[in-house]
Amino acid sequence: MIREDENISDYSFDPTEVLTEDIETNISEADRARNVNLTAVSMLGRLSHPNIVSLLGYCIDEQDEYLLVYEYMQNRSLDKHLHPDVAAEPLSWGTRLRIMIGVARGLSYLHLSNVILRGVKPSDILLDQVFNAKLGDFRIARSAPEIGDADVSSTHIVGTFGYMDPKYMMTGRFSVKSDIYSFGVVLLQTLTSLKPFDMNRRREQINLVEWLSPILGDKEELKKIIDPRLEKNYPEEGVLEYAKLALRCLAEEPEDRPSSEEVLQYLKQIDGVTK
Repeated sequence: MIREDENISDYSFDPTEVLTEDIETNISEADRARNVNLTAVSMLGRLSHPNIVSLLGYCIDEQDEYLLVYEYMQNRSLDKHLHPDVAAEPLSWGTRLRIMIGVARGLSYLHLSNVILRGVKPSDILLDQVFNAKLGDFRIARSAPEIGDADVSSTHIVGTFGYMDPKYMMTGRFSVKSDIYSFGVVLLQTLTSLKPFDMNRRREQINLVEWLSPILGDKEELKKIIDPRLEKNYPEEGVLEYAKLALRCLAEEPEDRPSSEEVLQYLKQIDGVTK
């Protein structure tokens, strides 16, 4: 039972962010919505980790719509800090790095638990009072026994444009490496505070991954695209290694991307060197 006096985060999932290419046309929108909410409830009911948001409870209203109640996350989502509605104090470099280490820990735990999110994005990364990161959207996650690096097929393509593994979009097959691709996109966003797609940018800069990939190994070029709100308060070598990791995560072939555990260890090394 959820008491009225319990704090509930004002964070909410935006259904417009999920793109679906339906092949199974016999499934109604109501059934699909019910399925994604049941997936979230089922997943979170059996997962427990410091970097996974806790599900406190859920209810179903008269219209058969689900209300999922999560633990209160005081600092909302990473997206709100990278793209604030109003002027706000920017996240420091150290906080950004610590957030992504937390995300990598959560992702590593999920992959070891045979869970694939099918994408990570800043609006899914929730932040508590001291900016500990927790993954918080399991609506399109998939669970499969002993998935490892093996592909899993899907009858319809779901995810958010800009974060979806290109191989998954082309073939309908995804793996833990699909999550790594989207993690790489978020690494770029924490470097730049730019969105993965923006039609207001110059044509050659609309696609963030295509624009930045050629320069991620160049320290001088990185200085031109890093979030100016950091005001040069960041370690140049640490940022360079961070950018190189993003490039590895964004490799075209899934087998060329690191595992979530490798990503975690690499980020911890960057953190250790830059302290």
